[in-house]
Amino acid sequence: MENAHTKDTAECLAYFDVSETTGLAPDQVKKSQAKYGFNELPAEEGKSIWELVVEQFEDLLVRILLLAACISFVLAWFEEGEETVTAFVEPFVILLILIANAVVGVWQERNAESAIEALKEYEPEMGKVYRADRKSVQRIKAREIVPGDISVSVIKHTESVPDHRAVNQDKKNMLFSGTNIAAGKAIGVVVATGVSTEIGKIRDQMAATEQEKTPLQQKLDEFGEQLSKVISLICVAVWLINIGHFNDPVHGGSWIRGAVYYFKIAVALAVAAIPEGLPAVITTCLALGTRRMAKKNAIVRSLPSVETLGCTSVICSDKTGTLTTNQMCVTKMFVIEKVDGESVTLDQYDISGSKYTPEGEVTKGGLPVKCGQYDGLVELATICALCNDSSLDYNESKGIYEKVGEATETALCCLVEKMNVFGTDVRGVSKVERANTCCTVIKHLMKKEFTLEFSRDRKSMSVYCSPAKASKAPVGNKMFVKGAPEGVIDRCTYVRVGTNRVPLTSPVKDKIMAVIKEWGTGRDTLRCLALATCDNPLRKEEMNLEDSTKFAEYETDLTFVGCVGMLDPPRKEVVGSIELCKAAGIRVIMITGDNKGTAVAICRRIGIFGDDEDVTGRAYTGREFDDLPLAQQREAVRKACCYARVEPSHKSKIVEFLQGFDEITAMTGDGVNDAPALKKAEIGIAMGSGTAVAKSASEMVLADDNFSSIVAAVEEGRAIYNHMKQFLRSLISSNIGEVVCIFLTAALGLPEALIPVQLLWVNLVTDGLPATALGFNPPDLDIMGKAPRSPKEPLISGWLFFRYLTIGGYVGAATVAAAGWWFIYCEDGPMVSFYQLSHFMQCTADNEDFAGIECEVFEAAPPMTMALSVLVTIEMCNALNSLSENQSLVRMPPWSNPWLVGAMSLSMSLHFMIIYVDPLPLIFKLTHLTVTQWLIVLKLSFPVILIDELLKFVSRNYLEGK
Repeated sequence: MENAHTKDTAECLAYFDVSETTGLAPDQVKKSQAKYGFNELPAEEGKSIWELVVEQFEDLLVRILLLAACISFVLAWFEEGEETVTAFVEPFVILLILIANAVVGVWQERNAESAIEALKEYEPEMGKVYRADRKSVQRIKAREIVPGDISVSVIKHTESVPDHRAVNQDKKNMLFSGTNIAAGKAIGVVVATGVSTEIGKIRDQMAATEQEKTPLQQKLDEFGEQLSKVISLICVAVWLINIGHFNDPVHGGSWIRGAVYYFKIAVALAVAAIPEGLPAVITTCLALGTRRMAKKNAIVRSLPSVETLGCTSVICSDKTGTLTTNQMCVTKMFVIEKVDGESVTLDQYDISGSKYTPEGEVTKGGLPVKCGQYDGLVELATICALCNDSSLDYNESKGIYEKVGEATETALCCLVEKMNVFGTDVRGVSKVERANTCCTVIKHLMKKEFTLEFSRDRKSMSVYCSPAKASKAPVGNKMFVKGAPEGVIDRCTYVRVGTNRVPLTSPVKDKIMAVIKEWGTGRDTLRCLALATCDNPLRKEEMNLEDSTKFAEYETDLTFVGCVGMLDPPRKEVVGSIELCKAAGIRVIMITGDNKGTAVAICRRIGIFGDDEDVTGRAYTGREFDDLPLAQQREAVRKACCYARVEPSHKSKIVEFLQGFDEITAMTGDGVNDAPALKKAEIGIAMGSGTAVAKSASEMVLADDNFSSIVAAVEEGRAIYNHMKQFLRSLISSNIGEVVCIFLTAALGLPEALIPVQLLWVNLVTDGLPATALGFNPPDLDIMGKAPRSPKEPLISGWLFFRYLTIGGYVGAATVAAAGWWFIYCEDGPMVSFYQLSHFMQCTADNEDFAGIECEVFEAAPPMTMALSVLVTIEMCNALNSLSENQSLVRMPPWSNPWLVGAMSLSMSLHFMIIYVDPLPLIFKLTHLTVTQWLIVLKLSFPVILIDELLKFVSRNYLEGK
């Protein structure tokens, strides 16, 4: 039934043709079930394991690696001689990498599907309805309830708590599936079931929300696509360049064997070009980042989102509990000092403290006040303590004071403790007892008989109290009342001045209401409560406590005692965090269900708006926003920093518009109805105190619900991106070096300097460890002084790519030079000429050009060992270069990151292991090196530091900031 909240009871019953006393007939139930289906949320059709596995191989880099593994496996199958076993190492290692990658991917995907399934936790199991074929209330399975059923609600507590700030709570005559009935009972007609309920609509929104790829994922996809094209081009080029060598004698004169040989070279080149260790290094770097964030109370659920935080340009934050403490505190109060004709004087007091705590001070004009000396304050404290169903509690395990019950009432309990009107000695009292010491003293004076619960029509609540035996309490029964000032004062006929009652005249009333209005609309926009007493209430026997419509009659002829003003104060650290966001070019948008005046006032207090700033076009209510044409809504989102009286659906719309401007949005939320917006935003941030559904739909959970933790996480995200650029630089320039090495050997007709299994070892192990350690680089000091980077900013700029090519070109040339040195100049080598080396495939016993040379020497292990040693050593030097993008090693020495020094030492140890520990040299086709050979390795490796220092000098002095 559409818009059921706008219909009266008779219309709803007529629509379903049902009686409120008998319920639906059996045939009506069957028809409704056939029409509307069962009252349940459909199970999410998740992907099968097989589908998820296949998805992991859709990445281009992975496909190229898989193709390389398959080809290597086929070539290894037909390998002959001693190399048969070692030939299988390469495809086996590649497949292990791919399998591990797929397992991690599938595991993450399966976890992601839990968001929608978490909604099912909010479905009740049983329900109570009237049915025409039964005389009494019938208990049935909740899934069998149909529209038109007459449902009976009972007091029941579930995990789901309705968001009292949400606009849709204005549908006063509706009960929503999955929410909590705090008190009372009712009979209602079911108007929607299953996916037609509000929680069902939330489920559909979440199912329809497509998860956006993070900027890092997008850039890595682009990088993979570009790399795959380059690899394909180079592989084909290497194969074509060597067509003339297909018939060389070394291949037995077989054109096919020559073609296969150079095909293997092309496969080796593909293996060299792909940074196999990149996924592992990225995952490790992000995981390290999550640990650092967790220490700052930001728990990251999605690893790629760690980097996304670094380019966050807009933070959409809830007000209550995130920007504010979510701990209501009384900051002002007044009582009547004197009434002289039409003149009235108020005693106004300030109260310190911004959290639930019994510590604080009451002051008047900046001077401390002993509240017990003022009769009006004693009575005000009495009302606060007795007209109250909540309390303050000390949590010994957490070491903090917490509320038990409503926030507003707990604030009144804290006020009573701060006032201490009876001068109770609280020294030496334990914190557990201190939480309610002064309230307990007052409660011993008066006994609470019963409570007239709060209702919307009278906007007040009251308690009926009688004097405790042998107490000093005023003689006779009393009713203490608290509520909205306009409602309570309208029922007052007197005001309390000291211990006397004075008639409430219009001038006195106007003065009181003027102060209350000033408090409610000023900079603090306090929430005001009027406190009153009924000195001569009816006797208990004369009251009908079952009929709440008569409560207002009992709360008449009241005496106004005073007023308290409270607010949910901003967190102390939020102002500094907002300033940090402004310096970092991040726009903060506050979203709240509070009224616009309160929202704007809070924005001014925390620095989103200036004290005198005109907020026209920068602050909207949900209704004002909806009334704008679509084009103006889009323009409003571009500038606005405050939204008040909004529904959760507005959050999704705001995110959508922001994404249209290429903004990277972080959105906070804590309720079930926030889940679609959290899932839609690039960074969904759930509160630690929020629902399971919100947490499941988010990328990050704030353990302390604190806005400043978001800003700290953004700072960490920026640092991680810088670290990522550094290890990408280290890995990619090294991979370019490997490609150059293989390309040069193939183009010049030289023997293989590196084979695939060696390249895999370098890419995965010796190269990966220092790259991972770069994640521990200290962050730049001005990291939060720069504007957010654009999500469209390339991962590798033109200048960076030139630097990669320059360093990579040297790496490749030095590696080939090391192998060539052994062949041509080393006394332990054959000392052949360059011509002989570049035509080694023509080497035969009867070829005069190779007289005195054994052709097997061109397959010797020493040149490969030298080439690999140069590659590993030069990559260690390259890791040192990556300590900073542009800072010299003189300014950023190696010991600034001890983890990197340790990783380099471990990598070199592993390299020595595969050279000197049997049987590893046999597997990797390596051998021992002499001291002279190691000196040549060092001489060829160190110049890479000098080359990069020159490139950094150019960056610092001519390109940085341009």
